[in-house]
Amino acid sequence: MPSVLHQRSTHSSLANSYPLSPRSSSSSERSFSIFSPINLLALLSLIVILGVFLPWMNIQESIFSSSKVSNSKWREYSLAEAASFVAKNGTVIVCAVSQPYLPFLNNWLISLTRQKHHEKVLVIAEDYATLYKVNERWPGHAVLVPPAPDAQTAHKFGSQGFFNFTSRRPRHLLHILELGYNVMYNDVDMVWLADPFPYLQGNHDVYFTDDMAAVKPLHHSHELPPPGKKGRTYICSCMIFLRPTSGAKLVMRKWIEELKAQPWSKAKKANDQPAFNWALNKTAGEVDLYLLPQSAFPTGGLYFKNQSWVQETKGMHVIIHNNYITGFEKKIKRFREFNLWYVDDHTLESPLGRI
Repeated sequence: MPSVLHQRSTHSSLANSYPLSPRSSSSSERSFSIFSPINLLALLSLIVILGVFLPWMNIQESIFSSSKVSNSKWREYSLAEAASFVAKNGTVIVCAVSQPYLPFLNNWLISLTRQKHHEKVLVIAEDYATLYKVNERWPGHAVLVPPAPDAQTAHKFGSQGFFNFTSRRPRHLLHILELGYNVMYNDVDMVWLADPFPYLQGNHDVYFTDDMAAVKPLHHSHELPPPGKKGRTYICSCMIFLRPTSGAKLVMRKWIEELKAQPWSKAKKANDQPAFNWALNKTAGEVDLYLLPQSAFPTGGLYFKNQSWVQETKGMHVIIHNNYITGFEKKIKRFREFNLWYVDDHTLESPLGRI
């Protein structure tokens, strides 16, 4: 290398009538050397940069690839696999959730965790964002049964999207029953204050709650109530417990039939609850039905609006349903007023953490 540089310097001095001074010639030679301090520093910097960023790029690529593999896995996750994974003592607790309801899911889960029943929860995700989010935080506890409804309208009460969302419910429940499991369904605008399972007495086919706000006697009948003005009962479809019996399966099949017979239209903005009531009314003679006690499972129209009754039945309340009101913000405001919005201060009690 020195000889080459020396020859270049000599050639340059022959071609130039004003040759460089010995000091300038020496500096020129050093500037071409890869071993100069500047070049060594540049080379060292390049090595450091490559050493830091290449592994990080590989890590990022690995994480991204892992995420894609994970998402693919959950897309293929079946309801049968999910039910088998979460079932405890032959029972699965089911809710159906779209992305806007994730805060309510978290609130509901905190209340279940306090009663030590959260591990048997299966979240039926109604969009892929919910499927991935829940399984990212709580692997195996969410499943999506295709096709997913329109995520933009599924949360608007009274919309066709909401009907499409809720009308899938009996199909999911029937499938789980056919797999041989007991199944409890809850809407996620509910809060558990106590363990409901001691109230699921006997071996009835279907357990449910009244959706009426009128006060019943403390020891009221557990028979299906008489029909109301519309010729049908007013049972809530938001809290149901089913045993895997032929009677429970019959009610689910009838519910599906009734939903098909009463499709949503702009003139008649149907939801799933009237169809559930028709199914109960039309199968009552063939199925063992059980009305749960109002004092333990009050509707929102009673619990949030009749404070004298709440005081009279204090200590008896098990599951509170935040219905008789619509809109996310209104429901949250009401929960906060009654100290039932746990996600503000207790979000880490949820298996999902802060979402």
